[in-house]
Amino acid sequence: MSTHELRNEVSSSYDCPATDGVRAIQRIASRSAEVGGGIPVTRLLPSRYRRMVGAWCFLDHAGPAVFKSGNGLRVGPHPHIGLQTFTWMIEGEVLHRDSLGNVQVIRPGQVNLMTAGHGIAHTEESLADEEQLHAVQLWIALPASVSGRPPMFEHHAALPRWQSDGFELTLLAGRFEQYEAPTRIFSPLVGLDLVVSDATATKLGLDQSYEYGVLPLTGKWRVNGECFEANEFAYLGRGLASLNLEASAGARAILLGGVPFVEEIFLWWNFVGHSKKEIAQAQREWEEGGARFGEVPGFDGPRLIAPPLPWRA
Repeated sequence: MSTHELRNEVSSSYDCPATDGVRAIQRIASRSAEVGGGIPVTRLLPSRYRRMVGAWCFLDHAGPAVFKSGNGLRVGPHPHIGLQTFTWMIEGEVLHRDSLGNVQVIRPGQVNLMTAGHGIAHTEESLADEEQLHAVQLWIALPASVSGRPPMFEHHAALPRWQSDGFELTLLAGRFEQYEAPTRIFSPLVGLDLVVSDATATKLGLDQSYEYGVLPLTGKWRVNGECFEANEFAYLGRGLASLNLEASAGARAILLGGVPFVEEIFLWWNFVGHSKKEIAQAQREWEEGGARFGEVPGFDGPRLIAPPLPWRA
């Protein structure tokens, strides 16, 4: 997954004011992205209307997709800096390889978390006999104080999971109620998966210092009384103490939140940086095949080529 966004434009966590006691919701439409293999991908963040939710700076919803065996996801070696890639698998299995030597299959209900830091390269590909894919991939921007840290990789096969009001909830990142996810993060944030079998409703308590967004993945939802379809992102702003959710039978969504990220960041291709100079240097080292990103052993295929920088380096 990659993006060609240049910068984090100014967008306030107070962009959803209340009128007559009713808090407005910013509705963000998705747009199509391409990852190959005939897999439909919808991108919600970044967009022209909302760049980030907390430190979450990238959100792709891949699938649900069914394909012929051998024709699934196949993304060749590509680099990252200044971010964490966060993959939540819902259906199908994907093989991750990286330049640290990690080789890991991610299965439904599991998370792969790769911290790029100073620099890492990796690949993503469906298994040879796989015929379906449904996943969410997110990026988390690293604060400047840790953006140059050594890279690392984590796989989490077990996450906090519980039931309430007919919802099955899985905590992907951060803390929620009495639960804490094992995924290592560097900013105050939360990620929560919500799925129902039968139509139902619930009320969630929120941290008022966080800004929040809800992305329906499947089914129909009412978010604080407003109707949302799959791939319509509901940005809620900051300051809410609670959230009312209603879901149709078989519906699924993710809730994202975090303390508003105050540092300016730049997004270009597979890089998150705190300056254009930082991104240009990383791209130069990737193009020159330098040691910064290393090689991804075991992948049979070419490296991805970076698009030209949109500014003079």
